[in-house]
Amino acid sequence: MTRLPKLAIVGRPNVGKSAIFNRICKQKIAIVDEAEGITRDRLYAKADFFGKPFEVIDTGGIDAGSTTAFNEEIKRQAEIAIEEADTIVQVVDGIIGLTDLDVQVARVLLRTKKPVCLAINKIDNLNQVQLMHQFHALGIKSMVAVSAAQGWQIAELLEAALEKLPCEIAGEKEQATTKIAIVGRPNVGKSSLVNYLLDEERCIVSPIAGTTRDSIDNAFIYQDEHYTLIDTAGIRRKGAEHEVVDKFAAIRTERAIERADLCLLLLDAQEGITSQDKKIANRIEEAGKGCIILLNKWDLVKGYRMEHCLQSMEQEVPFLKHCPKVFISAKLGRNIDKIFPLINEVYANSQKRITTHQLNKFIGNALQKNHPPMVMGRRLRIYYMAQVDVHPPKFILFVNYPQLMVDSYKKYLYNQFREMYAFTGVPLTMHLKGKPKREKEEKKALNLKKERHALQEEKEKFLEDDFENNDFLHAEESMDDFYQDQEDFD
Repeated sequence: MTRLPKLAIVGRPNVGKSAIFNRICKQKIAIVDEAEGITRDRLYAKADFFGKPFEVIDTGGIDAGSTTAFNEEIKRQAEIAIEEADTIVQVVDGIIGLTDLDVQVARVLLRTKKPVCLAINKIDNLNQVQLMHQFHALGIKSMVAVSAAQGWQIAELLEAALEKLPCEIAGEKEQATTKIAIVGRPNVGKSSLVNYLLDEERCIVSPIAGTTRDSIDNAFIYQDEHYTLIDTAGIRRKGAEHEVVDKFAAIRTERAIERADLCLLLLDAQEGITSQDKKIANRIEEAGKGCIILLNKWDLVKGYRMEHCLQSMEQEVPFLKHCPKVFISAKLGRNIDKIFPLINEVYANSQKRITTHQLNKFIGNALQKNHPPMVMGRRLRIYYMAQVDVHPPKFILFVNYPQLMVDSYKKYLYNQFREMYAFTGVPLTMHLKGKPKREKEEKKALNLKKERHALQEEKEKFLEDDFENNDFLHAEESMDDFYQDQEDFD
């Protein structure tokens, strides 16, 4: 069995590690900002260098003497990345020059006996290349001057870092996985759940809201099934996004929802479902993703029954009625084992297909139970129903006139369909399609009606003018023309 080689990007804070990470990946995965300490957890992504695939790891800045929040946790995350990497790139700031912190980081890396390459960043023009010579004092033989902002010499950096590594390294081969995005408001326990499932300190956890900023992918195996957990930043209210970093984090969370196969929506059981939780659920529904609702911190709830909580939630947000709901405690591991059977069920439902024969039988039974109401003297007729897509399942109802489908009857069909086929946790979309010929005839008739009405108004105006001017002979001729036009229309 083999795996891809891993390249870790490390260095002191604010030297451009995340910018180089994004350049190597050729997409904006990590949040980049001038402020120090933006990256906290380690980020993984796959990249390719002239047909040679590898995995790249972004880390937070290493600074043992820093007093910023989460400094020890960030340092620990970087140490884990260094341990599992096959080759390491240390990033330094060519403009600021050599610092004591750069020397400390280099000593740590050289002790690992792994291949180390030095990237002198922020060399934006050829006149600054001479600045790299001061970094020979670090004792790293392989050095490359780069510019993450302009993408200059990134290929040369990768060539130097990967030249001694094989294309594949002994280990477990990667397989297709089910992508699961864990979303919710800040500080509801998303990172705690990820750490419990992975049985390691993969994500930094703290009581401070907004600890996680990037979307973090974590591959793991549960009962011989392959999954990828995506830990995301908490989605705040628009008015609560005070920093640019918060906006970037929200954008990456929305992208994580789009690329996931299904979502786990975490709620705080102590607070219940809030207006922001409803908005997040709507985003999941609009993206067409399956959803499982997890009510976390249930161990802290006293004097309230699960049945009452479920009943109040279904009354408040009926559009989430089809979503499975589990009361958990990410801290204690309570009911965590119930999540994965539901994940497999919801994912299978998103891929489920129903034959047209079965759908037509369902439509016939639904029409017999409750006929569509009369609308303007006409009644809706449903000819047949067909499924046209999966993930999410999409259905088309072929009818005589789509405008005759009232909301109450559409809701009736939707509820009957859920009762018949369930599709637990999966949003359903149903479109109406009328007969093209009838739609064309209706449009033609409507246009003729409009033309007749316009002509009638014009003739009446002429007649009024003739009578006002006492031109009775011309008025009589106008009346004859009017009746002739009416016959032509008929």
